Amino acid sequence: MIFYDFEVFKHDWLAVFIDVTKQKEYVIINNPDELKALYEANINEIWVGFNNRHYDQYIFKGILLGLDPKRINDWIIVEGKEGWQYSSAFNRIKMTNYDVMPNPPVGLKTMEAFLGDNIKETDVPFNIDRKLNTLEIAETVKYCRHDVEETVKVFLEKIDEFNAVYGIIQAFPDMVSLSNIGDSEARITAKVLGCRKQEYNDEFDYEFLSCLRLKKYKFVQDWFADRRDEMKERLKQNRSGDDYWLKKDFYSQSLEVEVGGIPHTFGFGGLHGASATPIHRKGQILHVDVNNYYPSFLLAHGYVTRAATNDNYYNVYMTRKALKRQQIAAAKAGNKAEAKRLKKAQLPYKKMLNALSGGMKDATNPAYDPRNNNIMCINGQLLLLDLIEHLEVIPGFELIQSNTDGLIILVPDTQEAFDMVDDICWEWESRVSTDRCDILLELDNISEIYQKDVNNYLWIDADGGVERIGAYLKELSSTDNDLPILNKALVDYMVKKIPVEQTIRECDDLIQYQKIVKLSDKYSHVEHEHGRSHTEYMTNAKTGKVMKYRTGAAKTKVVFDETVRYTYKSYRVFASKSEDDGRILKCGGSRGKPEKFGSTPDQCFIYNDDVNGVKIPAQLDKQWYIEQAKKRLKQFGIAV
Repeated sequence: MIFYDFEVFKHDWLAVFIDVTKQKEYVIINNPDELKALYEANINEIWVGFNNRHYDQYIFKGILLGLDPKRINDWIIVEGKEGWQYSSAFNRIKMTNYDVMPNPPVGLKTMEAFLGDNIKETDVPFNIDRKLNTLEIAETVKYCRHDVEETVKVFLEKIDEFNAVYGIIQAFPDMVSLSNIGDSEARITAKVLGCRKQEYNDEFDYEFLSCLRLKKYKFVQDWFADRRDEMKERLKQNRSGDDYWLKKDFYSQSLEVEVGGIPHTFGFGGLHGASATPIHRKGQILHVDVNNYYPSFLLAHGYVTRAATNDNYYNVYMTRKALKRQQIAAAKAGNKAEAKRLKKAQLPYKKMLNALSGGMKDATNPAYDPRNNNIMCINGQLLLLDLIEHLEVIPGFELIQSNTDGLIILVPDTQEAFDMVDDICWEWESRVSTDRCDILLELDNISEIYQKDVNNYLWIDADGGVERIGAYLKELSSTDNDLPILNKALVDYMVKKIPVEQTIRECDDLIQYQKIVKLSDKYSHVEHEHGRSHTEYMTNAKTGKVMKYRTGAAKTKVVFDETVRYTYKSYRVFASKSEDDGRILKCGGSRGKPEKFGSTPDQCFIYNDDVNGVKIPAQLDKQWYIEQAKKRLKQFGIAV
């Protein structure tokens, strides 16, 4: 396994390679023959990079083919085109690439910032119009090496994702090989299912399951039927032959309606329902979760992609199900190590099961089957709506939220109420399951829940376990580590009732307070207000009276005599008590004036060096973080 990164200039290129098996580094500068020798000596290795799927592999292959790497670079970076479109000759180069970049994409510098590492960038401009000198080459090599080392770190932090894909390859050696390690999960799944690309003309011929028993909310099913009929008529009348915009408009439609006393949105992507106001509840709260909903649905009702040529999806499903039973048994027996191993063993199968739905909607994927995807998505929502309608008969029933694969409900804390829930769920399971596959519900007991909306909530289960969903509450990791002190403060308050002031004041690790911001390509540079400041008043030229600023409620604003200019892309920002520190601003955008980065303090300092193990300096303003934590709690309906 070799990690690598390329840097390309108009008259120079260089690359750093780290062979982690041999523990050897290679630095190649403007030498195609040396690059070719390295490639040929390691032709069967896995070449690992960050965004190499879209960039570095094409620079690599281009040099091996004798092409100009600068032209390939500009094709991808400047013109925004795909590397594979540049030349079909790339296909002649055998190369197994694995891309560490997460999906959705997050830049390497941002990942480095999350890790707490140095995120300073090279001062050598990539648009330099001459050969690099010796010092510039040395600096570029230094930063290129740093990026490769950071790629290794990110890979190790996310090793489970690699092992999951590798596990699929090991499980199905007749269908996929190591050369597929860099493919997306959806494409690997299509290969495992033996999918052969089919052309369909029935994308909107979706149907409704006969097991549905909707009465009160039957109008939602009717809405989906009406959208289908309208779309089919529009396609008939479309004479241009281009249906892109018709489809885009169709899939953007949604129905907003009240169900179970709370606002709901139905559409072609999933179901979402939650109270318009924050919720904090205790009592007999139940998480009604559909176990493996979409995979179970596809198997139970025969809507696995029609492009599949084997029964491997069913085999994958049953394998994962067996592993999960073993995991539960190991956990009950107190064998934590075995339970953990079995949970990891499920990951390859879980990823395949969940990846298929995306592949069925991707026109470039061999598993493409948009009609079956629509049937799954629409009926999946309607079956949950059916369950809500039947649960509503329970006296004292309250719906807290609905989402794509389950509900959270509150019922009176009595055995009678629980038995009614259990009976209704059993009837629903019996009605929607088939001989091919069961669709089963799991009832998890929740003792307390805090909910901001359907995407942001925390619950404490009956055994004291905590489920955390949403940006403000989720459990952060070393590769997703933005304002971690605020997440900790909120969770500590909700779970342990620890005041946010206590959590924040007791923490002295600087990394816990980092806010990461990145300059987009829409802006040219960053300015940090710094130095001596003074107060500026806005005065009406005619009356001489002090007026409010048009951009806010204040009549005054602080103006700094100077700014510090930066051209880096990523910044690690902290709240500051120093009056010499001002805002961090993105500049050179289309609005023509500096703009403050969102969620950053009006007084801040920048620290782009390695922050791991660094204690907080005297200038850190903990009060700003306390105020932010209280603002976030307020969004959950908590006033402290």
